[in-house]
Amino acid sequence: MKKLKLQLTEVLSATISTLSFPNKLFSLTPPKNHDFGDLSSNLALLLAKDLKKSPMEIGQNIINELNQNLPTYISDISITEPGFINFKLKISFYQSRIKEILEKGNRYGKGNNGNGKTANVEFVSANPTGPLTVGHGRNAVLGDTVSNILEWQGYDVTREYYFNDAGRQMRILGESVEANYMAILDKDFDFPENGYQGEYIKDISKKIIDEKGVNLNNGDQNFKDYAEKIIFDDIKNSLINLGIDFDCFTNEKQFYENGAIDILINELRNQDLIYEKDGATWFRTTALGKEQDRVYIKNTGEPTYRVPDTAYHKDKIARKYDKIIDIFGSDHADTYPDVLLALEALGFKTDHIKVLIYQFVTLLRSGKKVKMSTRKANFVTLDELVNEVGTDVVRYFFIMRSMNTHLDFDLDLATDHSDKNPVFYLQYAYARICNIIKHGEQSGHKLDLNFDSSLLNHKDEIKLIHHMIRFPENMDFAYENLEPQIIANYLQDLATLFHKFYNRCRVITDDVNLSNSRLALISTIKIILENGLNVLGISTPERM
Repeated sequence: MKKLKLQLTEVLSATISTLSFPNKLFSLTPPKNHDFGDLSSNLALLLAKDLKKSPMEIGQNIINELNQNLPTYISDISITEPGFINFKLKISFYQSRIKEILEKGNRYGKGNNGNGKTANVEFVSANPTGPLTVGHGRNAVLGDTVSNILEWQGYDVTREYYFNDAGRQMRILGESVEANYMAILDKDFDFPENGYQGEYIKDISKKIIDEKGVNLNNGDQNFKDYAEKIIFDDIKNSLINLGIDFDCFTNEKQFYENGAIDILINELRNQDLIYEKDGATWFRTTALGKEQDRVYIKNTGEPTYRVPDTAYHKDKIARKYDKIIDIFGSDHADTYPDVLLALEALGFKTDHIKVLIYQFVTLLRSGKKVKMSTRKANFVTLDELVNEVGTDVVRYFFIMRSMNTHLDFDLDLATDHSDKNPVFYLQYAYARICNIIKHGEQSGHKLDLNFDSSLLNHKDEIKLIHHMIRFPENMDFAYENLEPQIIANYLQDLATLFHKFYNRCRVITDDVNLSNSRLALISTIKIILENGLNVLGISTPERM
């Protein structure tokens, strides 16, 4: 369809040139009402002001000219109010696409926007202070799926996890584990203010007793280091359970140890963008167009997120990625613009950096918010969710809505193994196709690539083909916007059309030629479902 759009765009451009109409950047998209045609252009509407004529009159002039030399793939051209030019494609055009899809197989829909290019996607990036939560899970799945989308376009993608293994949070973690260690041994020890709680802290303390003994002293580094290792191992296992494997782990501490933080501060100070006030260090963002300056280093000596994050992004820029993607929760919405501002002030280009902000997740059961876990402190862990509903469901539910919207994760729907569950609906469509193909082979009907595509003329077959050939442009759209739900929505519509077709048209019939043509049709659907679900990181079972 993309190639056809380009061809038709060239035809329209040549036509307005012949008519001596001004050049305009016009659109060519499917109309909202499919009865009008397959593609619709706003060209006449755009020309109305310049030509001082009604769009309907201009559109008719264009149509009259086009009819003089109608492209072979066009069956009809019409105009509808207020001036849209509509094109209907010949059925044969759609029918002929089936063989193309079969030939391309797992390459069908792949783009080349990233060929020879590199991309870095930073996601999850939770500090090792506790198990991953449901909120981290949405971040993880979004990041991995965005990475898959980039790889589908040919990018060499580095999946990166950035974390803070120093600072106040890690100190409190060590003190929390130490306090539990001492409590288990009946030794006096004050639990730290705002300390980490939950069974996982007690479990770590018990493991330290088992492996390190009972004679650790107050402030022993083992408490923090051992806790960090155990938690990070747990985090990595949780991610692997979701089918996510990182290429690179970067810790915040290294930017203090290698002097990158000091260099950053001095560079900004040299540009008079750093000053001291009330015992704190400030970033003079008002000089860069912001309404107020930002604290860079608190009067306690503790830096804000902006400082190490800016040093970290300098490091990523130095690695010369063609595209840098950051996936943050909405709590980062106020901080990341300051990071980009500092980078630009230092002369770095940031137009290849894309920040994706996702909204948070609420778990619902019977329409009510799920009570918090008693096992793991005051949050529901990602592992608990995966154990209850399964990896495929977790991944799909986390990406089936735009990341810009709050997500209500309906556990009743997620655990429903009927076609009400959108994941099972898709997987059942795929499994049904596999079963039909297997049944066909057992009854002597094996796909022959010399099938007669003209036999695929039932209205449900035509609707299916119409939708199928739009798979590549939907994949391109998902890439351009970095929004995985575009793929999910497309696949749901495809599965719906397939199920309607299946209920109205038998695939294996007494007519050998018709059977072969319909086997070709469902084989293309199988290819598209598999390609799309693979990008979403969801399995394609052949039996359910």
